[in-house]
Amino acid sequence: MALRYAIMTALIEDELSGYDLAGSFDKSLGFFWHASHQQIYRELGKLSELAWVTRRTESQTGRPDRILYALTDLGRDALDQWVLTKDRMRLQETKDELYIKLYNLSETNIEYLRTRLLERRDAMMKRLYLYERIRRRHYDDPKSLPLRRKGVYLALIGGINGGKQYLSWCDEALELLADADVSAGA
Repeated sequence: MALRYAIMTALIEDELSGYDLAGSFDKSLGFFWHASHQQIYRELGKLSELAWVTRRTESQTGRPDRILYALTDLGRDALDQWVLTKDRMRLQETKDELYIKLYNLSETNIEYLRTRLLERRDAMMKRLYLYERIRRRHYDDPKSLPLRRKGVYLALIGGINGGKQYLSWCDEALELLADADVSAGA
């Protein structure tokens, strides 16, 4: 259900095509809410039926026509009402195969799991680098930001802090496994 509100959030300031929306998810909202292109297009159809977004066709030379979506006043009202609803207030559950695999740590798989941890660490470093680039480029002075952008900044900082915590966990895990005596057994 929250996907529709994430899509409407992306449409607050701009009229976007489904393709542009999918790109927006890949580069911004997708850091916090994953959605496939198929899910986005399906939800755009539902939002259009609700009259929460409008659709208009834009002709292009030498290319297929683009369908552009814009948030309607009715959609803005629905988004405003949704923001005021109580969220589920639950901690994000972690569904990660690596944690289950770590429960099965043994002499036969320790090197494999170390490699997976190093890959995770590397991926998180890249994500944190990207987050920091975004923060420095667009949110260097958070106190001077317009109110809505302050909310985006807070979500970004939450992602940065969570990423740093994950990086710290990877480092602790790698340090512990580096000292593991695989000859001693479980």
